[in-house]
Amino acid sequence: MYRTHHGSEPEPIGFLLVPKFSAMAFFSAIEPLRVANRLAGRRLFAWHVLSVDGESVAASSGMRVMADGGLDQARGLPTLIVCASFDPEEAVTRKLLAALRALARQGATLGALDTGAHILARAGLIRDVPVTMHWEAVPGFREQFPEIRVSDELFEVHPGLLTCAGGTASLDMMLDMIGHKHGAELAVAVSEQLIHDRIRSSHDHQRMALPTRLQVTNAKVVAVVAAMEANLEQPLAASALARRAGITTRQMERLFRSLLGTSPALFYRGLRLDRARQLLRQTDLGLMEVALASGFSSASALSRRYSGHFGVAPSADRRDPATTPSARHVGAQP
Repeated sequence: MYRTHHGSEPEPIGFLLVPKFSAMAFFSAIEPLRVANRLAGRRLFAWHVLSVDGESVAASSGMRVMADGGLDQARGLPTLIVCASFDPEEAVTRKLLAALRALARQGATLGALDTGAHILARAGLIRDVPVTMHWEAVPGFREQFPEIRVSDELFEVHPGLLTCAGGTASLDMMLDMIGHKHGAELAVAVSEQLIHDRIRSSHDHQRMALPTRLQVTNAKVVAVVAAMEANLEQPLAASALARRAGITTRQMERLFRSLLGTSPALFYRGLRLDRARQLLRQTDLGLMEVALASGFSSASALSRRYSGHFGVAPSADRRDPATTPSARHVGAQP
């Protein structure tokens, strides 16, 4: 479902950088194309780095990347990939949305790395197919665009639309594209050049398996935490959580204390507070809406727990998240 390139000229691919884009995702997308050209002995791909105004753009790390040109040079490109990360909504302007819509009308394939799907959604260019993005951005996206399906896959490839979770998943999507266009042998050779020992498929999940994330192998605890993560907006009672794992509430309490160093209630609350922080930083939802979406009965209840857990009020965290203390481990005693 990748666009077929005709002709002997290198296939042009545009990368639109927006402020605070992920340098990791961008370079993970560019480097496989460069290596493919070298190994093939000819230029299979030609990439064009663009910004809205043609000026250099600062990545989330602060590193600036020079652009080859502005949005006006996107006209005629068969593929344009939006590279974003933190605060993608800040990059949205009428000019940008109009340019993306014009490219779509011309039949261009549009892509998005990391949180770039936010910008494509704002332009009204995502319909009828699932998209993917960095897992941390998913809750906020679902609140803003409930009609759009979101998957947890590394990348999604559909006619006219490519989306990717960012990070090293950009590498896998490009290797997949190279394999489809120029053969699996070249894709494998590129992967080996990049010391990438396995080309992950689109169906690989973004996050580590839950036991790895928790550093706990006990199946009962893993089952309880999985149920917690699946029910943040409407929290389950302790008895319901225990039933999901086939244990008593007393056994659940003992296992959590022993293996995670906290109680099930505090751990669950920590997960919900993390969800609230994601929504505050990634959306413009009101505090009451954030509270309800993260399982709190009122804005005041959320504010009280939030301040105790993160050491900062929700309003201050939304206003200037870069200056706030980092979150403590979920489940820590507030």
